[in-house]
Amino acid sequence: MKNSKERLYRDVERLTGIEPARNYQNLEALEEAVRYIKGELEQLDCEVWEQPFKVDGRTYKNVVALFKGSSSAERLVVGAHYDVCGNQPGADDNASGVAGLLETARLLHLHKPPLPYDVELVAYCLEEPPFFASEDMGSAVHARKLHEQKVKVRAMICYEMIGYFSEEPNSQKFPDPELAKHYPHTGNFIVVVGKTGQEAYTQQVRDLMRQYTTIDVQSVNLPAGFGLVGLSDHRNYWKYDINAIMINDSSFLRNPHYHQTSDTIDTLDFDKMAAVVAGVYGALIRL
Repeated sequence: MKNSKERLYRDVERLTGIEPARNYQNLEALEEAVRYIKGELEQLDCEVWEQPFKVDGRTYKNVVALFKGSSSAERLVVGAHYDVCGNQPGADDNASGVAGLLETARLLHLHKPPLPYDVELVAYCLEEPPFFASEDMGSAVHARKLHEQKVKVRAMICYEMIGYFSEEPNSQKFPDPELAKHYPHTGNFIVVVGKTGQEAYTQQVRDLMRQYTTIDVQSVNLPAGFGLVGLSDHRNYWKYDINAIMINDSSFLRNPHYHQTSDTIDTLDFDKMAAVVAGVYGALIRL
């Protein structure tokens, strides 16, 4: 089997090659992404299904995979969105996250770690505008369904933009001068992002990741309404009092290609992406 870096590249290449762009208006493009994601997951030792939902008379789909643990009393959710904003390839946002999700599934399949809980991996649709922050987000649908089914969710990890890094000095920007005092100014690290009140969980994920990866792992906790903290699918699990965090390269605070046609595969660092996934995988099997 190819190594992690090559598999991540193949996933991003396949998703960014879908035309027209996989945005909410192009249903066939979204369906093509679903077929690819589902096809990759169906090769692994897990249950796989689609979670369809309707918005404005159109059917969209989440893709779900479940790895069973020794006890089904609790579930750990790992997610990433596969749709893009507008007419652009979306390599970092968010083919990189989906590639990370698929690679996490492959690592669970390959290593078969003893899991005391079930691990549910979800590829979401409709994270991007005009549905962002609405009840129509695929992750809102998924979180709501788990709540209705009374599934006890141990925690949630969201892969959101994990592929853009820079070794240039001052390549990392900050939304607040106070934050700039506490973090590196070279954009070659990954961030575990949580809201205020989640400090223990956020730092636990950060510390576990550091044991399994070579990349610098930072963490931040800020009020839920502040900047980047709630800007992805993890936000929809907060309303159910679930510890949910985002793994992020800091998005537009680092990546100049954010939501641009220049968000292409050649701008990503697959060595560092592989290191991020290794860290997340190591953390999730020990949470």
